[in-house]
Amino acid sequence: MTQFETILESKVDLSDGEDRDRMSHIVVPASAVAEAIVMGTPCTALCGKTWVPTRDPKKYPLCLTCKEIAESKGWRIPTS
Repeated sequence: MTQFETILESKVDLSDGEDRDRMSHIVVPASAVAEAIVMGTPCTALCGKTWVPTRDPKKYPLCLTCKEIAESKGWRIPTS
């Protein structure tokens, strides 16, 4: 089984101050997440989104595109 981690994009919509544009994403390999956080380098999610993670992914909904891609590969999506 491939190891992956769900992380959150850091894009912020400053127009209304709400979190509705923020999503959790799936990144493979999971080690890319740690490197991105520690080194400040961007990582790329299954959906193609590239960013430097800065927020807690548990506070946001999972990107549907990332979820669909992971499920199509037969990967189990963590519930929490």
